[in-house]
Amino acid sequence: MSQEQTNDMPEENPEVQEEEFAEDAFAGQEDAGADDEVAALKAEVADLKDRLLRAVAETENVRRRAEKDKADASAYGVTNFARDMLNISDNLRRALDSMPEKVADDLKGFIDGVDMTERELLNILERHGIKKVNPEVGEPFDHKFHQAMFETPTTEHVPGSIMQVIAPGYVIKDRLLRPAMVGVAKGEVQKVDTEV
Repeated sequence: MSQEQTNDMPEENPEVQEEEFAEDAFAGQEDAGADDEVAALKAEVADLKDRLLRAVAETENVRRRAEKDKADASAYGVTNFARDMLNISDNLRRALDSMPEKVADDLKGFIDGVDMTERELLNILERHGIKKVNPEVGEPFDHKFHQAMFETPTTEHVPGSIMQVIAPGYVIKDRLLRPAMVGVAKGEVQKVDTEV
């Protein structure tokens, strides 16, 4: 090659080489930075998705709880009022139970009125889902519906059975409003002969 031919070829400038090298290095850093940024964004998306799912689940739980509270309020909202009305029913029953066997003719209408009032009150309570729990003597004691007021040792009744009903109980829908107050039979205590 002659001198002229070599002059025609462009000489490589060292500054241009450094610039190209710097651009290549920056592009490598840019790729690594982009990968880091993509990973960070994916982590943020996963975190936000998790938080969204939790928020949706919590909202659903709150909605269900509110519906249950609304249904309970509708079904059991009269509970306190009903408990107070039970005292009236008890008093009407006591009045009828204390009536003498022979009643003067002029009081029969009054007694019939008290009896009808008691029946109407019980009908109204039943219409609102309040039912009477009236255990029978000899029936086994059930702690879900009965409250033992006393226990008496006896051989006439099976131990653990009801031997006396003091006051009837009431339930509202599927909940106990007031337990039936009863006396429960207790087995006779056997005396052990300690003398030898």
